[in-house]
Amino acid sequence: MRVAVLAEPGRIEIERRPVPEPAHGDVLIKVSTVGVCGSDTHYYRHGRVGSFVADAPLVLGHEAAGTIVAVGDGVLDSRVGQRVSIEPQRPDPNSAETLSGHYNLCPHMRFYGTPPVDGAFSEYVTIGAAFAHAVSDAVSDEAAALCEPLSVAIAATRKAGLDGGSRVLIAGAGPIGIALAQVARAYGATDIFVSDPDGSRRAQALNFGATTVLDPTADPIGNLGVDAFIDASGAPSAVNQGIRAVRPAGKVVLVGSGAESMDLPTQVIQNRELLLTGVFRYANSWPSAIALVESGRVDLDAMVTARFTLDDVAKALDHDRTPGSVKAVVTVS
Repeated sequence: MRVAVLAEPGRIEIERRPVPEPAHGDVLIKVSTVGVCGSDTHYYRHGRVGSFVADAPLVLGHEAAGTIVAVGDGVLDSRVGQRVSIEPQRPDPNSAETLSGHYNLCPHMRFYGTPPVDGAFSEYVTIGAAFAHAVSDAVSDEAAALCEPLSVAIAATRKAGLDGGSRVLIAGAGPIGIALAQVARAYGATDIFVSDPDGSRRAQALNFGATTVLDPTADPIGNLGVDAFIDASGAPSAVNQGIRAVRPAGKVVLVGSGAESMDLPTQVIQNRELLLTGVFRYANSWPSAIALVESGRVDLDAMVTARFTLDDVAKALDHDRTPGSVKAVVTVS
């Protein structure tokens, strides 16, 4: 099979490798589509994301979909031929975190495209059968792949406690911010503020559920009094502004990966009794993601702004630098 490998920062090479065999409990998937995530671009440009360092050749890509073509022992043969959205995680089933339902926090996690685990810019991959989620014909290959970033948005929305009538501020109108706006709308939020310094991104946000867009360099944000603030930017200034925009007893959810540490307005957090938490990937989110797509309440297909082949993974990884870009996908087969 053909595989796109990050040989070193800034260099992608196409290699031929053996097709993997599905182990006990696994399925073998012929990959159709892979979305490009911001973490992929960080590995490509810098060789690392936070404490995760790509110090050896690595296959990137974790937003993936495809068709099951073989199964390992313990998996029903009837699964062959299923179109699936891949949840790119392999937690230790016996860790305390997994047993408590928080398998995304398993310290022994093996996650696609995170050193030293290869990802999905490949013609075939394997995954545990329970993490290959069947999708109907109402879900395109591209939407099936983008259930991964949608799951991040679902995890954050759950933490923010959004429901009918909620008012929420989202910082950052990149792919996660756009997905957050759609999920907030689907969950019944009535006031969805999205802030971003880029005018083209603000315009995109209005097409995906934002009721109001704000320029954080010019518009007042601190007096919004929203029920929840979700940061999808990772920018310290955005986090500080956003926290000040939350009403007493509101919630703050940090999603964006930015600075390793930052100063926070602790007196605001204390005096308003704000609940502040983070989001690390997702758990138990795929059924909701697929249902939102199948029902039409979230439109992932409309987020795709460019398509590339496996030979052009490097171009796909640089698509985020194109004005107006939201999400690039790689069509593998």
